[in-house]
Amino acid sequence: MRKIYLLILLLAVTLSAEAQRAKSVILVYLDGGPAQTDTFDPKPEMGRNYHGNFKGVCKTNVEGIEIGEKLPLLATMADKYTLIRSLTHGSNAHETGHYAMITGDTSGGAVVYPSFGAVISYIKRDTYKGILPCYISVTSANSRFNEGGFLGNQYKSFDTGGKPESSEYEVEGIVNKHIDRQRMDSRMALLNNFEGKGMDKQTIDSLRGVNMEFIWGESREVFNLKNEPDSVRQRYGKSRLGQSCLVARRLVEAGVPFVNVRTTGWDTHKKHFSKMNTMLAVLDRALSALIADLDSRGLLDSTIILCGGEFGRSPKVLWEAPWNGGRAHFGAAFSYLVAGGGFQGGKVLGATDKTGEKVAQRPVSPCDLIGTVYLLMGIDPYGTLPHVSEGELPILPSLLDSKKSHGLLYEIIDIKKPDHEK
Repeated sequence: MRKIYLLILLLAVTLSAEAQRAKSVILVYLDGGPAQTDTFDPKPEMGRNYHGNFKGVCKTNVEGIEIGEKLPLLATMADKYTLIRSLTHGSNAHETGHYAMITGDTSGGAVVYPSFGAVISYIKRDTYKGILPCYISVTSANSRFNEGGFLGNQYKSFDTGGKPESSEYEVEGIVNKHIDRQRMDSRMALLNNFEGKGMDKQTIDSLRGVNMEFIWGESREVFNLKNEPDSVRQRYGKSRLGQSCLVARRLVEAGVPFVNVRTTGWDTHKKHFSKMNTMLAVLDRALSALIADLDSRGLLDSTIILCGGEFGRSPKVLWEAPWNGGRAHFGAAFSYLVAGGGFQGGKVLGATDKTGEKVAQRPVSPCDLIGTVYLLMGIDPYGTLPHVSEGELPILPSLLDSKKSHGLLYEIIDIKKPDHEK
């Protein structure tokens, strides 16, 4: 019996490896919840109570697909991405929304699951050979829960901190403009003098060598945006988001499996449209540059890009006081943009009703999206993870529950649905 189980397990691992399309993931996370009706699922025909100040739409380069009027650059490249317009988890609370979209777990169980960046970091720990951490957040990860979950803190992201849009990007623990190489060498020499003879010198030297390579080697230069032509930096935009997306491209070029670009400010209960006038232009420039840059460098086919937040925002505008033209939290139906790494371009998956308040076609749960990312990364979405006291747990428990999952997204990926899942 044990031999049969091991054979099945080996087959699942082999199939996942053969299915792998992507080597890296870039999550452009719009923390706070972007309005789907102002971005990827506009409803111009519904009147000002729904479209607010943004009545227009952008026709894209794919016939029949329209997006919000503030995203003209993304409209020119709709053949490179797919829009998911039917994501749903039903929660209007930031904490549960973040947890659902970052872990894929909506089971409501007592176990705290790791983020999918942490899971990918754990799965790739033996095959990833880079000096840089396997999972990096530019500039910080989600702080609403422990991203390592039951896998432990060693699989949480490395948060760069700093300001990539500044003249010198000071990455925490790596780049400090007040410490030059000569000063660092003198400090290391002083440290060597203090070390006792009874210590394992070989082990210390090995670890220190890795650390020094991390701080002063080629990996340090990944964060040096002065190496980029100014024309490239301008194309992304000199904003925090724009330069963070440029850092993400450089990290993918260095082989980092998971990069989280987290941008805040999307929780727009008040002054929604005035804020969106600026924020959508910044997003349009940064995200379109990232997609185009990866494509021109031959990296889009092996890099998954995801863009969205923990939920959407209410399609109906709150004109009354104290909101005065804001949008509320909305987890019933919202949108994500997906591109690269085996995701097809030029498509729309799912649909909302005429007001955008309900999913009308092909609901997509967080576990369906994250499970599809796992599949494209060569990870079995029906596999398990080790828990220190509970033993082996499903990697995505909600994917095994027909009430929580609506199926992996085979409609928009370059992998055929296997017979046993039909």
